[in-house]
Amino acid sequence: MNTLIKTCAALLTLLSNVALAQIPETSRQLIVVTTPGWNALQGTAQRYERHGQGFQKVGEPFAIVVGKNGMAWGTGLTTPTPDQQPLKHEGDGKAPAGIFKLGGAFGYAPTADTRLPYAASTATRECVDDSQSSHYNTLVDSSAVNKDWTSSERMLRKDQLYRQGIFVEHNTPALANGGSCIFLHIWRSVSSGTLGCTAMDPVNIQALFAWLDPRENPLLVQLPAAQYDLYRERWKLPSR
Repeated sequence: MNTLIKTCAALLTLLSNVALAQIPETSRQLIVVTTPGWNALQGTAQRYERHGQGFQKVGEPFAIVVGKNGMAWGTGLTTPTPDQQPLKHEGDGKAPAGIFKLGGAFGYAPTADTRLPYAASTATRECVDDSQSSHYNTLVDSSAVNKDWTSSERMLRKDQLYRQGIFVEHNTPALANGGSCIFLHIWRSVSSGTLGCTAMDPVNIQALFAWLDPRENPLLVQLPAAQYDLYRERWKLPSR
């Protein structure tokens, strides 16, 4: 009996620790990413649109990869507590779990067919991942600001990974060591995990570019499958 009571108490604590009421009614587009477990790097993504009080699937699910070390609780519309594990931190190779707003799009081309705010990547465009910098977890033009960082990601790469991408508003505004520079972008391969982003086939990132509309307040929901099922009713998430 004591074991059962402790288990129930732990479950209630878990449910209350991740603070958010539910998906806002003003959000009418969702990208739902699920993986088999916290340590899995492969998973699936499904698009949804709100119709009335519920969500309906848009298109077919597609394969994605997350962090090379899986997922950990991140900070977005959901805010985990310090005792909740695993917790995302800088350099852990984990993608953030939770619910997140989507920022602007970026890419190598001067313009893009998207309704998202779009910024063309240049040789001086960087995402700062030095948690001591005042520009931590932001995209900056290094030629236009005072450089106070020792580590960053170049947005104009020699490979195609950032040819098209979307900024995920994890740890925004930034807290030191909370994790940074999380994107949706093109994968290296279906079996190659990322440093913390969610990556996919170029066809699918292109589809997101065309589909996402900032007027619909799109969100990214990213969870291991068991946690998704646990929080689905509480957060008013769609059925998988």
